[in-house]
Amino acid sequence: MQINWWSVVGIFKMDCCGNKKSDKNKEVHEMSPKEKSVLLGVLAGLGLIGFYLGIISIFQGFNFALMNLRSLWYLIFPLVIGFGTQIGFFVSIKTHAKMTGTVAATGGISGGSMIACCSHFLLNIIPIAGVSGLAIFLVKYQSWFLVFGILSNVLGITLMVKHKNGMKERRFLNNE
Repeated sequence: MQINWWSVVGIFKMDCCGNKKSDKNKEVHEMSPKEKSVLLGVLAGLGLIGFYLGIISIFQGFNFALMNLRSLWYLIFPLVIGFGTQIGFFVSIKTHAKMTGTVAATGGISGGSMIACCSHFLLNIIPIAGVSGLAIFLVKYQSWFLVFGILSNVLGITLMVKHKNGMKERRFLNNE
């Protein structure tokens, strides 16, 4: 069975009437909602690590970025896993029903925590901009920003699990 990876982003081969079709004698397998949510959650987590490494690499170099990742792994990986989990839940829930901005809020906090974590490397530029106090603040409270991001991930995941369980209960009650 061949998996049509383009289905992740919604690009399909279509006939003139908009019906999905496959190549000669090749079965097209669309991803299930579960497969799609897991894949997008993993990609979101990897994207967040890439964003983290990219920001630090811009200002301090790639080797320094890897060294920093190794020194803060115990805070960064839970943040990344939580962010990926939230995105996975969001995609899963979104396929079944509309939802409020929970992911946007807690996901934004995760991304913001990652930015705050590595933004102290802007020390080379911030004094020129006249906001050296901000740089000192970010360096001093870097771990707190990351812990806050992890806690917001836990809260976001908890809310999503409750929402998803509520959806299952409503579906169960409607079938009776």
